[in-house]
This record gives sequence, C-alpha cells and structure tokens, in this order.
Amino acid sequence: MLGRIYIIGEPILRKQTPTVEKVTQAERELFDEMLQVMRRANGIGLAANQVGIDKQMCVICIEGKVLKLANPRIIKKKGQEAFEEGCLSLPGITVKVKRARQITCQALDENSCLIEFEAGDLLSRAIQHEVDHLAGKLIIDYASVWQKVALKEKIKQLKSKNA
Repeated sequence: MLGRIYIIGEPILRKQTPTVEKVTQAERELFDEMLQVMRRANGIGLAANQVGIDKQMCVICIEGKVLKLANPRIIKKKGQEAFEEGCLSLPGITVKVKRARQITCQALDENSCLIEFEAGDLLSRAIQHEVDHLAGKLIIDYASVWQKVALKEKIKQLKSKNA
C-alpha cells in the first residue's frame, strides 16, 4: 500500500522516470492505489514519482473521467493559455503556468494498449502537469525570478519538513 505524497526536496521528484515496458497486474494495482492516494489528497492528478515509484505512470480524474496512463507523451500542441496551478508535492504554493490549450496524447492504457487521444481545457493542463512530473519538472520551474524569490522561504520550510 502506498503511503504519503512526496514533497519538494525528495530527489525522486527531480528524476526522469524510466518507461514502463508493459502494463501488468502489478501496474494495474499501482494505478488503483495511486488513485486512492490522489483522491484522499483531493487532487486531480498524480504521477508515480510523487508516491516514490520510479516509473512513467500517472492517474488523472476530472469530472468523473479516470485516466490511467503509462509512458504518456504529448505529440501535438495547439493554442496556449496561462493559469494558476497547484501541486500535491508543493502544498500551499501556486504558480501561473503557460500550457497548450489542446493536446494530443499517446500512452499505454491499463491494458497495455497504445492509445492516442485529444484533450482540452483542464484535462489538457492536468496531463501536461503530470508529464512534467515524470520528467522531473515542477510548477516552480515556471515561476518568474521574482516569484521564486518570494516562494524561497515557503519552499525551504517544505523541504525542512522532509529532512
């Protein structure tokens, strides 16, 4: 059973996660556990490295629609908009992030089938956010220099809670 959500300062959050060869029963169980952890935290998305699992896997749940994705790749982007984003690994911190308004995503589903689909609005943003996590990128990487200075103390406090 998965435990806590990792907070900034944990090295796995800054690591490029390895791809999943095949989605097996073990990965399907992991997807389900990740969904439970994400829901308990009132999130809409969760990457495997946020719970200490070094695999390219994420779960997203928006408006009752659940996505369980392994090796998600954004293969097409369209439009752009900036929006305040929060992150379960950065509690209490929000950053305005510019992302594509619409994307085409390719991934393995929970049956290990290669799927391709389009996403817009919040779903598009959530997928891009989780793909960033799997590449070791956090929302604070999008912050302006002045915003990083303003957040420095808050980030330091979060990191010290982990130490």
